[in-house]
Amino acid sequence: MEIGASDKPDNSGEIEQIASMALNTSLFYQAELFTEDAIAGQFDHARFNNRSGAFVDNLSLPVHRWYRYSAGFSADWVRSLIHERFSDSGTFSILDPFAGVGTTLLACKAEGVQSWGFETHPFIHRIASAKLRGIHANFQEVRRIFNQFTDCLSEAPRVEPGHISPLLIKCYSPDSLAYLLTMRDLFLADFDRKTPESELLWLAITAILRVCSGAGTAQWQYVLPNKSKSAVQLPLAAFQVKAAEILQDIEYAQRYSWHSSGSVLLTDARAPRKCANIQVDAVITSPPYPNNYDYADATRLEMTFWGEINGWGDLQDAVRQYLIRSCSQHVAAEKLLLEDVLREPILEPIQEELSSVCHTLAEVRETRGGRKSYHTMAAAYFRDLGLVFQALRSLCRSGSFLCFVIGDSAPYGVYLDVDKWLGQLALASGFKSYSFEKIRDRNIKWKNRKHRVPLKEGRLWIQG
Repeated sequence: MEIGASDKPDNSGEIEQIASMALNTSLFYQAELFTEDAIAGQFDHARFNNRSGAFVDNLSLPVHRWYRYSAGFSADWVRSLIHERFSDSGTFSILDPFAGVGTTLLACKAEGVQSWGFETHPFIHRIASAKLRGIHANFQEVRRIFNQFTDCLSEAPRVEPGHISPLLIKCYSPDSLAYLLTMRDLFLADFDRKTPESELLWLAITAILRVCSGAGTAQWQYVLPNKSKSAVQLPLAAFQVKAAEILQDIEYAQRYSWHSSGSVLLTDARAPRKCANIQVDAVITSPPYPNNYDYADATRLEMTFWGEINGWGDLQDAVRQYLIRSCSQHVAAEKLLLEDVLREPILEPIQEELSSVCHTLAEVRETRGGRKSYHTMAAAYFRDLGLVFQALRSLCRSGSFLCFVIGDSAPYGVYLDVDKWLGQLALASGFKSYSFEKIRDRNIKWKNRKHRVPLKEGRLWIQG
């Protein structure tokens, strides 16, 4: 069976039909799935090129849709901002110090703009790098590897789960887990060549792990093994769909000459390395919000599957230690002392207000069952962002601008004035001015079980 324009599933019913047909042939076999006719002409190019407006769903956009990641903003908004700010400019460049899975960098590539990104989450960095390098990969070689991998799967002995993580056993049916482990072991044994083409195969396998799991998913993509969802795809069918999608998008990006310059560095925005020659005209980014979201836990399923961690307890050393301190699990593991953090010189511009809030959080903490370390989290978060602004000042040309998509927070109902404090930290680092543009109100539509403090999300504009 070949996946062509009319075969590409858009809903679970069609996916189930493809899966059923695949299983009726043999365990993993698909003969020459990815032919030229199956790839060409899949997109309404005008629709993608003309899409504008803020915060549209990136899952409908080429390349962005390869991996679902909750954190981020609209790629179309980035493209519209480039047109708005640089329509009459010559050569210019953009930096995203919190690159994530590459939203800003891919938008820059689509607009022919030089760009750089920083990302410290090792697993997310690999995903972003696979996307950025993959769109310039050899199309025929990618198709050949996908077909070779599928052919090899038809001959591969099924891997039976042995000493396997309890998380994987809870998240998959026995048959699906066996299929996925066979895919994993085959890739690691014969296809893990660290080339742009082979990394796309790694990404295709990684991207289907959630849709093949019957486990439920909480807000922001935390895996809930004890919950279940109704729509579950079979690994073979899901891989076919994702592989065809990747090939379609490579063809699209190459047809429309997405810029070849643009890379994501595995480095910390607080003290970036290997960027001495970087000078940019704009910074477009969305840093972590101080809302206790655990970016490390968001990839626990994927990292466990690939054997990078054994369980939740490994996340601190494997991931969290590299990240901005925006969740209580992170700072609790580091056993931070509040007064030590508050005394750091980088916090001097906001020290009085921040100190008052942090001490209030420390008091409220003693009345709550979880006793979360929000007091040290808040102090460490603003300390980290202060260091980011300090580092960015040396990377930004005179006349540059920064746009931070941010949201405020109220842990334990204690308000953190995020946009004001970040703006003041930016001024102290040598930037000229700041203003805040509210996009939307938050925490107003329903009764929050934790607090009823009105919150907002918006864009912090900083002039360099």
